[in-house]
Amino acid sequence: MCTGRAKIRTAMDELTDLTAFMTVAREGGFRGAARTTGSSASRMGDAVRRLEARLGVRLLHRTTRSVTLTDAGARLLERLTPALSEVRSALDVVNDFRDRPAGRLRLTVPIAAARLVLPRIVPPFLAKYPDIRLEVIAEERLVDVVAEGYDAGIRYEERLAQDMVAVPIGPRVQRFATAASPAYLARRGRPRHPRELLDHDCLAGRFTSGPLHAWEFERNGKTLKVDPKGPLIVGLGTTTDLAVEAAVAGTGIIYDFEDWLRPYIARGELEPLLEPWWPSFPGPFLYYPGRHHLPTPLRAFIDFVKSIQP
Repeated sequence: MCTGRAKIRTAMDELTDLTAFMTVAREGGFRGAARTTGSSASRMGDAVRRLEARLGVRLLHRTTRSVTLTDAGARLLERLTPALSEVRSALDVVNDFRDRPAGRLRLTVPIAAARLVLPRIVPPFLAKYPDIRLEVIAEERLVDVVAEGYDAGIRYEERLAQDMVAVPIGPRVQRFATAASPAYLARRGRPRHPRELLDHDCLAGRFTSGPLHAWEFERNGKTLKVDPKGPLIVGLGTTTDLAVEAAVAGTGIIYDFEDWLRPYIARGELEPLLEPWWPSFPGPFLYYPGRHHLPTPLRAFIDFVKSIQP
């Protein structure tokens, strides 16, 4: 006859295996899940196999190149994600009785925010809360934070879902800037109006959804858009560094976050162009699902962000 302690141990083992399955499904493989959890691929595989044996049904299709959900696995994941979120929230209540917050905080952020916003926030936050383990995943696609197991994310206002709570994070006003190297300007001349960019080599960016990013300019209440044409197109965010290095090398004119280009301008590697036309836009927001009980690490992060906002 099982003792109460044995039943608790069995329940915790099942919870561990369920969490492993959800992580493997979310990361698309055992190696990705192992990197996320700090475990090993074989241990993640053992957990999923135990779960499949216990349920008597296959949850994942496995090949040498990929791992995909079976129909049963997809149905389980659909129900499991919100359920495990509630379990974590329930267990997190105990955190309120600790001397200092502890646990995992998982954020999804655009690459620009990872580079331009978080470096000023993350080191002092982790210094203040050494028992919190922060995981930051930077990508450009729109992420459902609830469905994919994130606690919160960072996005700009036009990309925020209506049912999310939003808190300002980082600079409240940002600008897009245009720049080129001295060598390019010596060779091709300096554009004096945005329309003159049509006669120049422009280093364009493409959204993950497919379309090219139009270059927008603004002056005296007037807005002007230019469709850039040139020798290089990069994925926005994901390969911006390549475009910047190409601009420094003299390949063409670049249009990107002012904060991203400013160090190169300060060193003289790039020169600002059309600065009176640089458009400004609202800064990013930390967003998260409205819940009655926020995970303690997330609540600590929100409070910290609010405390350092100007």
